[in-house]
Amino acid sequence: MKRNFFFILALALAMLLGLSGCGQTQPISTEVPIETKESSVPETPAEEIELIVFAAASMTETLDQIIEQYRSVAPNVRIRPNYDSSGTLKTQIAEGAEVDLFISAAPKQMNALDASADAEQNPEGLDYVRQGSRVNLLENKVALAVPEGNPKGITGYDALAEGLRDGTVLLAMGNGDVPVGQYTQKILAYYELDEAALADAGCLTYGSNVKEVTTQVSEAAVDCGIIYATDAFSAGLAVADTASAEMCGQVIYPAAVMTVSRHPEAAQAFLDYLRGPEASAVFAAVGFTPLG
Repeated sequence: MKRNFFFILALALAMLLGLSGCGQTQPISTEVPIETKESSVPETPAEEIELIVFAAASMTETLDQIIEQYRSVAPNVRIRPNYDSSGTLKTQIAEGAEVDLFISAAPKQMNALDASADAEQNPEGLDYVRQGSRVNLLENKVALAVPEGNPKGITGYDALAEGLRDGTVLLAMGNGDVPVGQYTQKILAYYELDEAALADAGCLTYGSNVKEVTTQVSEAAVDCGIIYATDAFSAGLAVADTASAEMCGQVIYPAAVMTVSRHPEAAQAFLDYLRGPEASAVFAAVGFTPLG
């Protein structure tokens, strides 16, 4: 009898413990856990884009500075500039060079690539300018720069013309196939001076772009040189005079996205930035007039 009592007590305790254990069992959840912020897949960084910009040599210092600024605006865009005379750059583009954006120091070289220009301006019928993108970006001035101390005492274009006539001045100018040389030819024509005769008389030296002319003046290899006002500023040269529009016309820098661009939207975005307040301030600081 006593044995049965302990057996029944043990059985009751076992059942009680079993019921208690079942009460602690948690139901199995069928809900999908919500993904936490920490476990989310990180965003893929924007693909790096390389833009190739062909620009007139006279823009070297300012455009380099603006390119550096642009990194904070578009960190995924790497800009590779190519500086030279506008004539050389135009030829490279026509020969198939990779380029996204072209900035010329004169309309002539841009017109020669623009299908919307007439046959006289674009005799080869080239079609490299993306229609709707072309703008007049900047205006510059054609300056008569002199070496440090101005040894010949040249006071302006009138004095230059007089010195060229009597053979007492040595002038550096750009070749006839580059804009700065073409502006100089107009100035010589304005004063009724014969370029070929002056060259034969040893009164002229030449440079293949404006930087070469600027170097000749900086090194005092010549008595003066006709360059852009912005190049004189960047080189720390004194300017004896600047040419009027009557003497050589306006010095306009057109810019356009090229039809061969691999990244036309990114090229247009950079061109828009060049017309904005940040870039305009850089251009204005060295003597360019931004045209918006």
